[in-house]
Amino acid sequence: MAELADKIFNEEMNAPVVHETLRWFLAQQRSGTHSAKTRSEVHGGGVKPWKQKGTGRARAGSTRSPLWRKGGVIFPPKPRDYSYRLPKKVRKLAVRVVLSQRWGESRVKIVDSFSLPQSKTREGMKFLKDAGVSGKVLMVAAAKAPEFDRAVRNIPGVTVVLANSLNIFDLLQSEWLVMEKGAVDQLAARLI
Repeated sequence: MAELADKIFNEEMNAPVVHETLRWFLAQQRSGTHSAKTRSEVHGGGVKPWKQKGTGRARAGSTRSPLWRKGGVIFPPKPRDYSYRLPKKVRKLAVRVVLSQRWGESRVKIVDSFSLPQSKTREGMKFLKDAGVSGKVLMVAAAKAPEFDRAVRNIPGVTVVLANSLNIFDLLQSEWLVMEKGAVDQLAARLI
């Protein structure tokens, strides 16, 4: 366990890497479905509203000009993909850096397993109290445990994730990290 701790909990703080990885993660989450119409896409506007000369009014060729009410939008947003590539080494480093920071702050608890006598919220609260954690808690499990999930899912601020799906966003959102021993082994295999 000490060797594993050295490998994944022993990185120096690297704010630019953490920032870039978080930015990458959030860009992946964007749906990018925003859309508006240009003057050519807005329905109508084909007829010239009034003649070119002689009215004293400004020239107008369409009722869908961007200057007009109900007109099109100049350079409107169109659906697009915001995701971009970030090297795996950078992503892994960022997770190790945040894990190391939590470890340095003594905000990581390692338990044998997430097993409870009953899958009740009361038991989940007792488990957290015994672990000495409160507030925003990220629980990293080695494998799916539906009974444990049921016991803690109604507790505010508690999130359960699998070790193989741990991400930078969840890590940065949490104040405490509670990990199963098996999850630490899986993380070490994934992050080294």
